[in-house]
Amino acid sequence: MVEQWRLRAGFAERLSRMYGREVPAYTTLVDVSREVNEDVLRKRGADAERLGSIGRVTAERHGAIRVGTPRELRQVGRVFGALGMHPVGFYDLRDTTTGALPIVSTAFRPVDEDELAHNPFRVFTSMLTVSDARFFDDGLSARLDTFLAGRELFPPELLALADRAEAERELSGADTERFLELAVRSFELSAEPIDEDWYAPLERVSAVAADIGGVRSTHINHLTPRVLDIDELYRRMTERGIEMIDTIQGPPHWAGPDVLLRQTSFRALAEPRALRAADGSVRRGALRVRFGEVEARGIALTREGRVLYDRLLGLVDERAVSRPRAERAAVARTVWAEHLPATEHDLAARDLGFFTYHAVPDRPADGRRPPTDLGGLLAGGWLRAEPIVYEDFLPRSAAGIFHSNLDATGSGESAGHGDRESAAYDADRLSGAMGRDVLDPFALYERQRDRSLAVLPRALRPTRAPRPQGAS
Repeated sequence: MVEQWRLRAGFAERLSRMYGREVPAYTTLVDVSREVNEDVLRKRGADAERLGSIGRVTAERHGAIRVGTPRELRQVGRVFGALGMHPVGFYDLRDTTTGALPIVSTAFRPVDEDELAHNPFRVFTSMLTVSDARFFDDGLSARLDTFLAGRELFPPELLALADRAEAERELSGADTERFLELAVRSFELSAEPIDEDWYAPLERVSAVAADIGGVRSTHINHLTPRVLDIDELYRRMTERGIEMIDTIQGPPHWAGPDVLLRQTSFRALAEPRALRAADGSVRRGALRVRFGEVEARGIALTREGRVLYDRLLGLVDERAVSRPRAERAAVARTVWAEHLPATEHDLAARDLGFFTYHAVPDRPADGRRPPTDLGGLLAGGWLRAEPIVYEDFLPRSAAGIFHSNLDATGSGESAGHGDRESAAYDADRLSGAMGRDVLDPFALYERQRDRSLAVLPRALRPTRAPRPQGAS
């Protein structure tokens, strides 16, 4: 019998091979990521593995897919449920500073520490907001509903195997092979001709809308390796002649702790696609909808830390508004240095980052009683703090990646047809659509931190919580 984590690892590996065949530049991205990781490990030694072993980092991937309806999202949940992956977080990309996109998203991933350690595969999953009148007028919305209702993304056999794997948390060897074959096939790029007359009006709304609702299948939009030095990877990819997007999304590269998530990508490539004209003739064309993304993960921030992070982004926007675009990174580094703790110790003591806490067994006995606050226990060497890796995503960064690639195609985002009550989406509505709860990522990190505190010797359990401090 094959356990869920092995199903997940097998699916991620096969998906990666398939995507590499479809998008050869992705294979280059993986190769360069591996080279950078090996170089960083040689230079930094054990410190390079502070946010995950090199084995985990090298194997790590996240994918991205897009579906059109709650029914399709529910089926995706069944497929990923078979792999021990749960929907975590709600991301609304319809209203971001980097360009509105007609989608709401969640991310399917493992949630338990041991499952993450086995294989942390994630899939950022977006659903088209067909009922949002800011993007789709009544006529186009009705046509979309009809088109999406008539397609089948996942065969019944795959869904039946998925339900069994989720219920029993394993599959037999023969069923595993069939499940993986059907699952990977469901995310391949289809060779079926695309109806140009149907695709074009959707593309005028958004290239993302056309990619979801203008075809009769879904596919992997991008697959993302993890790298330990994303700035060096960006430089090496550019040296190899791969056109990268203009920026690295997320926090800046600075001298302090790495937090949250940094992402970049190579630009969407023109891929050959068969296009069907109104007269039924088929011609060879090309579409730019898929790209290769790479990520560097840092420390998860607490709720207070995320409030500070969002405020710092606003400060960067204010200061950089009249500066050349090339100077934005320098502005961001200055803002970070002014307002974010410069060490992991201070990040933990101010309760801005998530850590697990462990008693220091060889602390010299000096007869003093341990302090009662977390900051004092850390400063006195009674406890050590191990950072918790950020396992989730940032809506502004995701929109920035999508928008940077859409800019290269000349496709624009449009909004402004009005509003409808049915356009309101949140985590509860997404949970109802899937029939499974969208989990709160903060609660997951808090649970991991609190478990570590609960097993400390009683004398070392802090009784006074750290008091978050605002930006000075």
